[in-house]
Amino acid sequence: MHIGLGFDTGGTYTDAVLMDMSENKVLQKSKALTTRDDLTIGIGNTLVNFDKELLKKVAMVSLSSTLATNSIVEGKGCRVGLICVGEEFEMSIPVDFHTTVSGGHDLNGKEVNELDEVSAREFMVSVKDRVDGLAINSYLSVRNPDHEFRLKKIAKEVLDIPVVCGHELSSSLGYHERTTTSVMNSRLIPIIKELMDSVKTVMSEYRIDAPLMIVKGDGSIMSEDVALERPIETILSGPAASLIGAKMLTGKGDAIVMDMGGTTTDIGILRNGYPRLEKEGAMIGNRRTRVMAAEISTSGIGGDSRIIVNGSRFSLASLRVVPLCIAVTKWPQLLPRLKDVAETRSRFTPESMDTKDVVQDTEFFVKIKDLKNISLSKEDKALLELIAEEPFSLKEASSKLKVHPFVFNVSKMEELGMVQRIGLTPTDILHAEGSYTEYERAASEYAVTHQSQKMNMSEKEFVNFVKGKVIDKLAEVLLRKLFFEETNMIDIGRIGSDLMWKAISGRDGLDFGCTIRINKPLIGIGAPVSAWLPAVAGKFGTDLLLPEHSEVGNAVGAVTGSIIESMEILLKPSTGENALEDPSCIMFAPYGRFEFGKLSEAEIFAVEESSKLVKERAQKAGADHIEVRSEKIEKKVGLGKGYDGRILIETIITVMAVGKPKQFVVTE
Repeated sequence: MHIGLGFDTGGTYTDAVLMDMSENKVLQKSKALTTRDDLTIGIGNTLVNFDKELLKKVAMVSLSSTLATNSIVEGKGCRVGLICVGEEFEMSIPVDFHTTVSGGHDLNGKEVNELDEVSAREFMVSVKDRVDGLAINSYLSVRNPDHEFRLKKIAKEVLDIPVVCGHELSSSLGYHERTTTSVMNSRLIPIIKELMDSVKTVMSEYRIDAPLMIVKGDGSIMSEDVALERPIETILSGPAASLIGAKMLTGKGDAIVMDMGGTTTDIGILRNGYPRLEKEGAMIGNRRTRVMAAEISTSGIGGDSRIIVNGSRFSLASLRVVPLCIAVTKWPQLLPRLKDVAETRSRFTPESMDTKDVVQDTEFFVKIKDLKNISLSKEDKALLELIAEEPFSLKEASSKLKVHPFVFNVSKMEELGMVQRIGLTPTDILHAEGSYTEYERAASEYAVTHQSQKMNMSEKEFVNFVKGKVIDKLAEVLLRKLFFEETNMIDIGRIGSDLMWKAISGRDGLDFGCTIRINKPLIGIGAPVSAWLPAVAGKFGTDLLLPEHSEVGNAVGAVTGSIIESMEILLKPSTGENALEDPSCIMFAPYGRFEFGKLSEAEIFAVEESSKLVKERAQKAGADHIEVRSEKIEKKVGLGKGYDGRILIETIITVMAVGKPKQFVVTE
């Protein structure tokens, strides 16, 4: 028996499965609350009731996680410095410190301006001990990475922190997307390291001596060493694993998979048995990256989404908060305080206020960790000291510290991961309704009483109202995903929006209504799906599949993936030689820029050199019995009427190494 152990660490739950890999059979499974302040606790809790003798026989541990995706969606992560070379960055993603220096190359990989190493070094010195990671991005580095190589060498001398270059993460054009990707990568390094260290600690406690693998965003897996170099590739790891798990659990090769967790809902498509990949790069938090991953739509709606009632206005925020019903099981002293809130009329709150700054009496904060070299006001320092051991609402804190509640900058401390918010969530709504009561129902009921009064509703009306909003939101993100699949357009426009909401609501307009039918089955993965997805599937007349073990589908997918490493090389004929049979050319590869007298020689070199590199990467990732294959695509255009032949614009060679983890390779 070949035994694998799969983990999925999400924003709310950590799942674990023991599998017989020779038969793809789930032997044992469990769920435990994710403990963000100490991940080892939640991971360890999943193994408490597992067979200890089977655990000792585990040959491989594989991990998927939504922590990277959630951190990006919620705007969390470490402090990052950014050096741009030859082009300003549009700052579509915030960085802590940045500079732009002279340099960069053109489309042929030739230097446009000399690299200003002096200014770059001065910037590095200025941010020493003030950033935790550095991203370096040079204009058109995918055509010549020399400037990024040189700055990375200097950074290794000046800064004792992880450094990532744009060309290391993507070979595709798109300077701003590549820069966004490298910034995200730098932010995620400590988050992924903490996760892996937590898993390894638990493995040691249970005497599990096996390699640790991590799921990439395309559903394949990689070793822990590779993950630390390229943590950005773990974005969408959880939902990619859910696609692999959904196929394994249902046998369906063509389906829509909705993976609903605590923080996000992720939607992907299985086509011909495989996740559809987004070659332009994954979209995370409405930002285009250059990460090759399953085409997943990630939306900030989950069981732990923040419910906000601001005056009489209702909204669902993407921010994950700890459900009150769960928090009270850890801090029972919150329950009588919530009872007092339920019996007290809320104060006036300006409805024009940004929702992230809205102070709700049903929300509490608790300290998670300290950060060095962070500038905080004396009020924020006092708040952190107050909430170090138990949660307090801002109203309670302001009373104790004798300051106005609006002086606390809790949203900034949330972004940095210093504090955790506790509040009313869709999970609480199910508890108040009585349809799901695993935790302390009374806490949810008190919060519903308070918030329903603000909206002049009964508790039952408020519960039904919120459930309808959650279902409609899930239906919306599903349709938007399918619209994108059909049209490759994100903006559906006013007419598309009108038709979409007619279909979701079932209400006619002045002269017409709209019905949309989905022609693929919907597979639900995740703990909350049975509560929400039946109504979603019913709106669009499609079958809903909730397979056995669906609640741990991500963990199943985590341990059943393959190891895949790929590389793309671009060959462009020299100017004026496009029509020749074997022109001279320039080769652009992740490992450098090269010139060849003949295209045929370049093709041979590209395949041979890249094959060696992808095979080495696959071996480093833990693969055995590796198959290396290459694909050549030529882009040609015709010369028009009256002319014979076609001219070559470019040749793209993709080299891929595929293998299974060596622990599970059957040999004769």
